[in-house]
Amino acid sequence: MNIVFSRDSQVRVMENTVADAEKYFGQLCSLLAAYTRKTARLRDKADQLVKQLIDFANSENPELRATVRDFAEDLAKVQDYRQAQVERLETKVVNPLKLYGARIKRTRAEIKKFKHGRNHEIKQLKKLEKLRQKSPSDQQMISQAETSVQRAAVVSSRTTLQLEETVDAFQRQKLKDLQTFFSDFVTIEMVFHAKAVEVYSSAFQTLEKYDLERALQNFRAKVHGVSGRHDTWLLASTDPSPSAPHSLASQGPLQFQLKRANKGPE
Repeated sequence: MNIVFSRDSQVRVMENTVADAEKYFGQLCSLLAAYTRKTARLRDKADQLVKQLIDFANSENPELRATVRDFAEDLAKVQDYRQAQVERLETKVVNPLKLYGARIKRTRAEIKKFKHGRNHEIKQLKKLEKLRQKSPSDQQMISQAETSVQRAAVVSSRTTLQLEETVDAFQRQKLKDLQTFFSDFVTIEMVFHAKAVEVYSSAFQTLEKYDLERALQNFRAKVHGVSGRHDTWLLASTDPSPSAPHSLASQGPLQFQLKRANKGPE
């Protein structure tokens, strides 16, 4: 009976190992799947930002338009890398973790098979003890019961050995897979961030090269040009009041504008 209890203790350790794998691998799978989905949503938001930047660039002057478009193109490149990141996470991390459900199910079936054999062995042992207590003189029945116990013990011992090998292989594969999953995860993240830093550096240089003062001067020149034409139109279309004599100061600019307008190219 002590041997049976010893096997029972072994099985509890094995069951706990499989149960922990089911619990924590399931949680890891769920979290990494959520991480991948959020990364995909970040990619989508960044795509919207790129589109908005291009729309904004189309409303600006040529110099700013070129700068913003180049910047938006760099951001778009980062999203291409992020798309590859999402696909690799799904293929190399999330999907393999999902497959662990089937592996755990097979291992649980092996444990259940062993427990069935162990219960049969315990049943035969109890039957033998009962015969020894109630019919100690019935050697034939006791002998048959002892034979049944021995057979059950042999089956249980063989099943225990098989179960140990199965759970040991499960544990070895679990540790190896855990190492592989997170090595792939880190590699995928490093590749993405390395490429992203390279592109972001280019985007930073694009912004640094932008000549703000020149753009501001062009804007002021544009504003002043429009204002000048507006003032000229006002002067040309306004009739002088008879009661207000023209001064030389007021006639000079108007005469200059009319003279420049009527004079052909030199």
